[in-house]
Amino acid sequence: MLATPLFNEKELLFQIGAGEEPAFCVLYKHYYGSVSKIVVGYVKSPELAEDISQEIFLKIWENRGRLQEIRSFRDYLFIVTYNYTMNVLKAAARKEAGLAEIIRHYQAGRICAEEEILHHEYQRFLDKTLASLPSRSREVFNLCRKQAKSYNEVALQLGISRNAVKNHMVHSMKMLKRSVETELGISLGMLLGFILLN
Repeated sequence: MLATPLFNEKELLFQIGAGEEPAFCVLYKHYYGSVSKIVVGYVKSPELAEDISQEIFLKIWENRGRLQEIRSFRDYLFIVTYNYTMNVLKAAARKEAGLAEIIRHYQAGRICAEEEILHHEYQRFLDKTLASLPSRSREVFNLCRKQAKSYNEVALQLGISRNAVKNHMVHSMKMLKRSVETELGISLGMLLGFILLN
C-alpha cells in the first residue's frame, strides 16, 4: 500500500498546481518508494517498475492543474498507479513479444488481491462523495442504484413524486460524474461498472 499522507499535503498540492517544482519533489520523494513496490508486484521487473513509476509521476506533473481539486491525493495516486500499470501490461501483451516472460509470471492471485484493494478504494471514494450529497438525494440514490428500485417504487416509498425522484437522481449523477472525472480521471460509468462487476 501507499505511504501515509504528508501533514502538509494539501498545501503541497496547491503549490504543485501552481507549477512549483520543489513542492513536487517533496511529494515524489515521499511516495516514489511505495509506488515502485506496487508496480514491481505486477511487472516482476525492478527496471521496468522504475520506468513505469517515473512515468506515473510525470503523468501527475503534467496533470498538476487538477491536483488542487483532489480531496485525497493518496486515493488518486493509487488509482493512477493501478490504471497506468495495467495499460502498460496490456500493451506489452499485445505488442511486445520480448515481455512475454513478465506476462507469464503475472500472478493471478496477486491480481485478484490488488483488484480487491482497488474495489475497496473505489467504493470508499463513492461512499465519501455520496456522503456530501443532501440527505434526501443520497437516500434516493441508494434506493435507485444500490437496491435497484424503480423511480415509481422510490416515489411511493418516500411519499414524493416520481419527478422529484428523477430530479434527485439527475443532481446526484451530475455531482458524481464531476467528482469522478476530476479526482480519479476516469468516467463515472467505469467506476460504477468496476464496483458492480467485482
